[in-house]
Amino acid sequence: MNLSFRTTLTLFAALSASQVAPAQVTHEAEPLIAQGSNVIPAVVVLQPIAPATETTPTFTDPLAPAAEPEVAPEPTPEDEDDAPTVSRAASLESKVAALRGTDPGSRELECLAVGIYFEAKSESLAGQLAVGHVIADRAASGRFASSYCGVLFQRGQFSFIRGKSWPAVARSGRQWQNAVAIARIVDQDMHESPVAKALFFHAKRVSPGWRLKRVGSVGNHVFYR
Repeated sequence: MNLSFRTTLTLFAALSASQVAPAQVTHEAEPLIAQGSNVIPAVVVLQPIAPATETTPTFTDPLAPAAEPEVAPEPTPEDEDDAPTVSRAASLESKVAALRGTDPGSRELECLAVGIYFEAKSESLAGQLAVGHVIADRAASGRFASSYCGVLFQRGQFSFIRGKSWPAVARSGRQWQNAVAIARIVDQDMHESPVAKALFFHAKRVSPGWRLKRVGSVGNHVFYR
């Protein structure tokens, strides 16, 4: 039987492979860790994955009205008109400058400021102070009404009063602001009157012939008690 050269090589390779022993794993097989090494492989522990926390979805009603933003409360008139602390040793001019305002803060102080305004707004600050003290001293005397408004509206005492009302006041003007400051000074007894204990006054242009004790004069007014 004649065989080709390729067939002969194929048969030779098959016979050679059948004579090789299969690989075997024995105790003398190459270890996974090199001999003499102190490194011990770490044991990997699989950690369970915690399930995600379920959250309840929030739904917004598109037809619901939008929430209004919070707005800080506006200061009340009492907060705005609180008189600052003024030293009693300060000059009258300094006190007036510190206490000027358009709102007296109460009905009583408004009556006192109105009396000062209409009787002495064109006078010096000392003249306005003297008129203010007359109104306050009347309220404290027991001979007149016991309040500033009561003194102001007492019949026949102040010519600018008509019944239970007074003329309009230009409250944004400096003369009114000065009257408010003088009213605060008088009410808190922060400055002595230049005509102490006076209960009456009149303009210098008139001579009523009062049989009263003259205390003094300030500006265009003469004061008595």
